Amino acid sequence: MAETEQFKRRTAFKIRVGEILMGKPVMDGDRFSFLELGSRNIVRVNIIGNIVDKYESEGDSKYMVLTIDDGSGQIKAKTFGEDTGRFSKFVQGQTVVVIGVLRVWNNETYISPEIIREMEPKYLLVRKLETEKDRSKDTNTLGREEIVAVKDRILGAIKNSEDEGGIEKDRLIMNLKDISAAIINQEVQKMLEEGIIFEPRPGKVRYLG
Repeated sequence: MAETEQFKRRTAFKIRVGEILMGKPVMDGDRFSFLELGSRNIVRVNIIGNIVDKYESEGDSKYMVLTIDDGSGQIKAKTFGEDTGRFSKFVQGQTVVVIGVLRVWNNETYISPEIIREMEPKYLLVRKLETEKDRSKDTNTLGREEIVAVKDRILGAIKNSEDEGGIEKDRLIMNLKDISAAIINQEVQKMLEEGIIFEPRPGKVRYLG
Protein backbone atom coordinates (compact mmCIF):
# COMPACT_ATOMS: atom_id res chain seq x y z
CA MET A 1 0.00 0.00 0.00
CA ALA A 2 1.37 3.39 -0.97
CA GLU A 3 2.57 5.70 1.79
CA THR A 4 0.27 8.50 0.59
CA GLU A 5 -2.76 6.16 0.72
CA GLN A 6 -1.91 5.28 4.32
CA PHE A 7 -1.62 8.98 5.23
CA LYS A 8 -4.99 9.79 3.62
CA ARG A 9 -6.72 7.35 5.97
CA ARG A 10 -5.46 9.28 8.98
CA THR A 11 -7.54 12.02 10.59
CA ALA A 12 -6.83 15.53 9.37
CA PHE A 13 -6.80 17.35 12.71
CA LYS A 14 -8.37 20.81 12.81
CA ILE A 15 -5.55 22.71 14.42
CA ARG A 16 -3.92 26.13 14.64
CA VAL A 17 -0.45 26.81 13.29
CA GLY A 18 0.91 27.75 16.71
CA GLU A 19 0.02 24.28 17.99
CA ILE A 20 1.85 22.64 15.10
CA LEU A 21 4.95 24.67 15.91
CA MET A 22 4.72 23.73 19.59
CA GLY A 23 4.49 20.02 18.78
CA LYS A 24 7.43 17.63 18.83
CA PRO A 25 8.29 15.96 15.50
CA VAL A 26 8.96 12.25 16.06
CA MET A 27 11.42 10.86 13.53
CA ASP A 28 12.25 7.35 12.37
CA GLY A 29 15.83 7.96 11.34
CA ASP A 30 15.65 10.78 8.80
CA ARG A 31 11.99 10.10 8.09
CA PHE A 32 9.14 12.00 9.78
CA SER A 33 6.69 9.68 11.59
CA PHE A 34 4.26 12.02 13.36
CA LEU A 35 3.92 15.20 15.40
CA GLU A 36 3.47 14.60 19.11
CA LEU A 37 1.11 17.17 20.62
CA GLY A 38 -0.32 16.37 24.04
CA SER A 39 -2.13 13.06 23.71
CA ARG A 40 -2.36 13.28 19.91
CA ASN A 41 -0.02 11.85 17.30
CA ILE A 42 -0.61 13.99 14.22
CA VAL A 43 0.26 13.23 10.59
CA ARG A 44 -2.41 15.15 8.67
CA VAL A 45 -3.76 18.61 9.47
CA ASN A 46 -6.59 20.94 8.49
CA ILE A 47 -5.69 24.62 8.97
CA ILE A 48 -7.29 27.93 7.98
CA GLY A 49 -5.16 31.04 7.49
CA ASN A 50 -4.17 33.92 5.26
CA ILE A 51 -1.58 33.58 2.51
CA VAL A 52 1.03 36.19 3.49
CA ASP A 53 3.71 35.21 0.98
CA LYS A 54 4.00 33.17 -2.21
CA TYR A 55 7.02 31.92 -4.12
CA GLU A 56 6.76 29.99 -7.38
CA SER A 57 9.85 28.76 -9.20
CA GLU A 58 10.57 29.34 -12.85
CA GLY A 59 12.03 26.86 -15.31
CA ASP A 60 11.89 23.07 -15.40
CA SER A 61 12.19 22.48 -11.65
CA LYS A 62 8.67 23.30 -10.53
CA TYR A 63 7.86 24.06 -6.92
CA MET A 64 5.77 26.57 -5.00
CA VAL A 65 5.74 27.77 -1.40
CA LEU A 66 2.74 29.44 0.24
CA THR A 67 3.30 30.95 3.69
CA ILE A 68 0.13 30.62 5.78
CA ASP A 69 -0.55 32.78 8.86
CA ASP A 70 -3.56 32.19 11.13
CA GLY A 71 -2.66 34.67 13.87
CA SER A 72 -0.99 32.04 16.07
CA GLY A 73 2.03 31.45 13.83
CA GLN A 74 3.20 30.86 10.27
CA ILE A 75 3.78 27.63 8.37
CA LYS A 76 4.68 26.87 4.76
CA ALA A 77 2.66 24.75 2.34
CA LYS A 78 5.08 23.34 -0.25
CA THR A 79 4.23 21.69 -3.57
CA PHE A 80 6.55 20.13 -6.12
CA GLY A 81 6.34 19.03 -9.74
CA GLU A 82 2.90 18.55 -11.27
CA ASP A 83 1.12 19.40 -8.02
CA THR A 84 2.36 22.98 -8.34
CA GLY A 85 -0.05 23.64 -11.22
CA ARG A 86 -3.03 22.56 -9.09
CA PHE A 87 -2.45 25.32 -6.56
CA SER A 88 -0.77 28.10 -8.56
CA LYS A 89 -4.03 30.12 -8.74
CA PHE A 90 -3.80 30.99 -5.04
CA VAL A 91 -2.26 34.37 -4.24
CA GLN A 92 -1.10 36.50 -1.33
CA GLY A 93 -4.00 37.99 0.62
CA GLN A 94 -6.43 35.11 0.25
CA THR A 95 -7.88 33.22 3.21
CA VAL A 96 -7.64 29.48 2.57
CA VAL A 97 -8.20 26.11 4.16
CA VAL A 98 -5.23 23.77 3.71
CA ILE A 99 -5.56 20.02 4.26
CA GLY A 100 -2.41 17.99 3.94
CA VAL A 101 0.36 15.85 5.37
CA LEU A 102 2.99 17.22 7.71
CA ARG A 103 6.62 16.89 6.62
CA VAL A 104 9.93 17.83 8.21
CA TRP A 105 12.99 18.89 6.26
CA ASN A 106 16.13 20.59 7.59
CA ASN A 107 14.48 21.14 11.01
CA GLU A 108 11.47 22.85 9.40
CA THR A 109 7.93 21.48 9.74
CA TYR A 110 5.78 22.20 6.70
CA ILE A 111 2.61 20.95 5.00
CA SER A 112 2.45 18.95 1.79
CA PRO A 113 -1.07 19.99 0.70
CA GLU A 114 -3.70 17.63 -0.66
CA ILE A 115 -6.44 20.27 -0.80
CA ILE A 116 -6.34 24.09 -0.79
CA ARG A 117 -9.61 25.97 -0.99
CA GLU A 118 -10.46 29.67 -0.63
CA MET A 119 -12.56 30.55 2.41
CA GLU A 120 -14.35 33.60 3.79
CA PRO A 121 -12.11 35.45 6.28
CA LYS A 122 -14.74 34.95 9.01
CA TYR A 123 -13.76 31.27 9.15
CA LEU A 124 -10.46 32.25 10.80
CA LEU A 125 -12.46 33.17 13.92
CA VAL A 126 -14.66 30.08 13.59
CA ARG A 127 -11.57 27.85 13.52
CA LYS A 128 -10.05 29.67 16.49
CA LEU A 129 -13.18 28.99 18.54
CA GLU A 130 -13.34 25.36 17.34
CA THR A 131 -9.76 24.63 18.34
CA GLU A 132 -10.09 26.36 21.71
CA LYS A 133 -13.10 24.16 22.47
CA ASP A 134 -11.15 21.05 21.44
CA ARG A 135 -8.16 22.03 23.59
CA SER A 136 -10.39 22.37 26.65
CA LYS A 137 -11.25 18.66 26.24
CA ASP A 138 -7.58 17.61 26.10
CA THR A 139 -5.83 18.46 29.32
CA ASN A 140 -2.52 17.13 27.95
CA THR A 141 -2.35 19.69 25.15
CA LEU A 142 0.03 22.57 25.74
CA GLY A 143 -1.72 25.40 27.57
CA ARG A 144 -0.98 29.11 27.65
CA GLU A 145 1.21 28.81 30.73
CA GLU A 146 3.31 26.11 29.07
CA ILE A 147 3.70 28.19 25.92
CA VAL A 148 4.94 31.13 28.02
CA ALA A 149 7.31 28.75 29.83
CA VAL A 150 8.76 27.58 26.50
CA LYS A 151 9.39 31.19 25.44
CA ASP A 152 11.03 31.92 28.78
CA ARG A 153 13.34 28.91 28.36
CA ILE A 154 14.45 30.08 24.92
CA LEU A 155 15.17 33.60 26.20
CA GLY A 156 16.86 32.18 29.30
CA ALA A 157 19.21 30.09 27.17
CA ILE A 158 20.13 33.20 25.16
CA LYS A 159 20.73 35.25 28.32
CA ASN A 160 22.90 32.50 29.81
CA SER A 161 25.18 32.58 26.77
CA GLU A 162 26.25 36.22 27.30
CA ASP A 163 29.60 35.24 28.84
CA GLU A 164 30.37 33.49 25.53
CA GLY A 165 29.30 36.45 23.41
CA GLY A 166 25.97 34.91 22.43
CA ILE A 167 24.77 31.57 21.08
CA GLU A 168 24.47 30.03 17.64
CA LYS A 169 20.89 29.26 16.60
CA ASP A 170 21.87 25.68 15.75
CA ARG A 171 23.34 25.21 19.21
CA LEU A 172 20.20 26.69 20.77
CA ILE A 173 18.14 24.07 18.94
CA MET A 174 20.50 21.30 20.06
CA ASN A 175 20.43 22.45 23.70
CA LEU A 176 16.62 22.61 23.79
CA LYS A 177 15.92 19.27 22.16
CA ASP A 178 12.44 18.93 23.68
CA ILE A 179 11.29 22.12 21.90
CA SER A 180 10.72 21.91 18.15
CA ALA A 181 13.18 23.74 15.93
CA ALA A 182 10.26 25.49 14.23
CA ILE A 183 9.03 27.14 17.44
CA ILE A 184 12.58 28.10 18.46
CA ASN A 185 13.20 29.76 15.09
CA GLN A 186 9.84 31.54 15.24
CA GLU A 187 10.36 32.84 18.78
CA VAL A 188 13.92 33.95 17.99
CA GLN A 189 12.59 35.88 14.98
CA LYS A 190 9.91 37.54 17.15
CA MET A 191 12.54 38.55 19.72
CA LEU A 192 14.71 40.03 16.97
CA GLU A 193 11.78 42.04 15.63
CA GLU A 194 10.86 43.24 19.14
CA GLY A 195 14.45 44.30 19.88
CA ILE A 196 14.83 41.90 22.81
CA ILE A 197 17.83 40.22 21.17
CA PHE A 198 20.14 41.04 18.24
CA GLU A 199 22.41 39.25 15.79
CA PRO A 200 26.09 40.21 16.14
CA ARG A 201 26.55 38.11 13.03
CA PRO A 202 24.25 35.89 10.93
CA GLY A 203 23.18 32.76 12.79
CA LYS A 204 24.25 33.99 16.23
CA VAL A 205 22.07 35.85 18.75
CA ARG A 206 22.67 37.86 21.92
CA TYR A 207 20.45 39.37 24.60
CA LEU A 208 20.03 43.12 24.20
CA GLY A 209 18.93 43.67 27.81
